[in-house]
Amino acid sequence: MQTQLFINGRFVPAESGETLASLNPHDNSVIAQVSMAGPADIDRAVAAAKAAFPKWSNMAAMDRGRLLLKLADAIEANADELARLESLDTGHPIRDTRNLDVPRTAVTFRYFGGMADKFEGSVVPVEAGFLNYVTREPVGVVGQVVPWNFPLMFTSWKMAPALAAGNCVIMKPAELTPLSSLAIAELMAEVGFPPGVVNIVPGLGQVAGQYIAEHPEISKVAFTGSTAVGRKVVQASAGNLKKVQLELGGKGANVVFADANLDAVVQGSAFGIFHNQGQACIAASRLIVHDSVADELLERFIALARSIRIGDPLDPATEMGPLTSRHHRDRVLSYVDVAREQGGRILSGGKAPDNTALANGCYVEPTIVAAKPGDRVSQEEVFGPFVTVSTFGSDEEALAIANGTEYGLGAGMWTRDLQRAHLFARQLKSGMVWINCYKRVSAASPFGGVGSSGYGREMGFEVMREYTQPKSVWVNVDADIPPYYPR
Repeated sequence: MQTQLFINGRFVPAESGETLASLNPHDNSVIAQVSMAGPADIDRAVAAAKAAFPKWSNMAAMDRGRLLLKLADAIEANADELARLESLDTGHPIRDTRNLDVPRTAVTFRYFGGMADKFEGSVVPVEAGFLNYVTREPVGVVGQVVPWNFPLMFTSWKMAPALAAGNCVIMKPAELTPLSSLAIAELMAEVGFPPGVVNIVPGLGQVAGQYIAEHPEISKVAFTGSTAVGRKVVQASAGNLKKVQLELGGKGANVVFADANLDAVVQGSAFGIFHNQGQACIAASRLIVHDSVADELLERFIALARSIRIGDPLDPATEMGPLTSRHHRDRVLSYVDVAREQGGRILSGGKAPDNTALANGCYVEPTIVAAKPGDRVSQEEVFGPFVTVSTFGSDEEALAIANGTEYGLGAGMWTRDLQRAHLFARQLKSGMVWINCYKRVSAASPFGGVGSSGYGREMGFEVMREYTQPKSVWVNVDADIPPYYPR
């Protein structure tokens, strides 16, 4: 287990010597003491990345891709170790880290390994006698800040496209969950990434994260996290007008029409909100149901929620583990009081489980709350296993409720009427829409939001544009064309 900063190809302690305990949220025991980077460490990392950038950016794209492919192979070869480490550090059930988080991490590095030599420029048809072509060039040294809810997976989402495009990286994992990102750094060194190309600097957000956003020699910052912190990143980036990419909060609308397949709705909606304890920006946190099917759907949905097996994330039978920290657990539970104060009804959950074996952990029961669309619990991102339920009578009312928050990351709907589905999808203010499914992602499909959910996109060809900048080149190919200002 690596616990030090990864700078210029080596694991080194923070210059200050400061560390922070990484805790197991199952029982809040200490897993390890991890070095915390300060400004001096960020400066070291930036210097290493700047020195590595000329060679890395000029390396044949195919060779950069080969290294990413080798890394994907190494992740798969170490899958059990990575899955266990992720479960220990985050509370994700081992069944999910083995079957979803680690495979998706490998797939993302492999996808962008293949993308490295396939992201093309263009030729623009201009007036006769001139050739105009546009190349895509790497931005340079990029800063990346990864959140604590899916640290392993988001490490690949951030690093893979940046490296495929020829950039060098300064990455700060969340101080709560740095261990899997450091494990990836170890594998990158083993497969042969040149020193300085990737630097991983765990640290406090208000110290290391702030300095990355401010740093005058970092050309871009990509941040995933809360909307409030995202606004601070934008402000901090203004010094050198660095490029900013933000993937922020969400309040996912999950709309159920009267003709929906309720069996599919119950299963898909439960995955949409209770997977990873609801700690996902795209979580289906607002269940919006047609009046005519609301009673039947809720009866089934509540029964499923109460049947979810809560327990030690390292137990393969566990379906829902703890939240990632005590502080966050307390924040989620505080919304139960908020709901009651505004007239909401707790239909299920709303408390820690009645299991003494889990008493020292950060556990919350799957919570279902009947609430009005304008209530705080229907407007604010709770970021836990907490779903609000409201009803509608017409498609127009459903659309108004779905679009009635500041967020616009992901939204879903359930209906057999495909004409309605396509029209409704077009009208939703959301960067992603799922029809008769929820929370599907792919390395090939753009991921991101609108409004207070941020701007820019992860994944697919779209993210390669985020990590490159266009250069337009004009060539006079006709010697007979006179200068514009002949003497």
